[in-house]
Amino acid sequence: FRQSAPRAAAIGAVSAILVATLFIGMPWGMAIKSFLLGAANGLLPIGWIVFAAMFLYQIAVDTGNFEIMKSSIAGLTADRRLQALMIAFSFGAIMEGAAGFGTPVAISTALLVGLGFRAFPAAVLCLIANTAPVAWGSLGTPLVMLQKVTDLRIEDLSAMNARILPITSLIVPLWLVRTMVPWKETLEVLPAILVCGVSFAATQFVWGNYLNVGLVDIIAGAVSLVVMAVFLKIWKPKRIWRYPEEEQKESAVAKTYTRGQVFGAWLPFLVLFVFVVGWGLMKVQFKLDAKPWANPKFAVAGLDKQVERVPPVEEKRKAEGAV
Repeated sequence: FRQSAPRAAAIGAVSAILVATLFIGMPWGMAIKSFLLGAANGLLPIGWIVFAAMFLYQIAVDTGNFEIMKSSIAGLTADRRLQALMIAFSFGAIMEGAAGFGTPVAISTALLVGLGFRAFPAAVLCLIANTAPVAWGSLGTPLVMLQKVTDLRIEDLSAMNARILPITSLIVPLWLVRTMVPWKETLEVLPAILVCGVSFAATQFVWGNYLNVGLVDIIAGAVSLVVMAVFLKIWKPKRIWRYPEEEQKESAVAKTYTRGQVFGAWLPFLVLFVFVVGWGLMKVQFKLDAKPWANPKFAVAGLDKQVERVPPVEEKRKAEGAV
């Protein structure tokens, strides 16, 4: 019905409360407390990460560094197919791992539009690319939440994902380019598609199975991005593909920047990468989880242990925590 996202979310929340109270028989107070608990979970662990990532992006825009970032990507290749692989798929995966939710689509789309992509197709491409990394988004938040719901080991959940999704990760780059152009133009860049997909899928498989749950997307995206950048230094497509309307703009303004300027523009994102990866490898999160002062927990009165799980969801009746 063409409602705004906040209004649609509000309608969904009200509908859920009405179903719970009028049809399931949940007391009004408990239903509203459930909604507030969910909102708190969304605002603090999740919303804070998204806010920080968008803040980082806004700094890049306001300082003019975003233009340098776009120029550095265009300097690697002017081919729109390859730019989509690098930004929508590889860079988008890094942003998905660091922030998740709408952030990678927003930032990657802005990069693509700045390079000359049409706005709506750019958003579609970024959404398609986000299929591969989304399970480990926002430092593994979907798996963390799944662990809370199922009481299964998060390492097992990650390993299962890491055996299924690499297959998808091999397909998505091909699908991404094919969405842009016919099969003939898609096969022209098949070597790059394979390099992009295989490097990402292999890293995703190894990291998700054997190393760290929270960093799968960030590491896989970074490996894919670096491997693609190196590959494009030694391999070029036979022809550069651009959108038809761009043919007249071939000599559009193309600024050159020094290596120092390029490094400075990407530095905030590099700092983010180093800190997040370091945090994960040193298992800081797990160490802090064991400290009551660093991980305070509050039971919601009137809701905690008031809802029960029953067979077949659980083998025996089990009270549901609301913390």
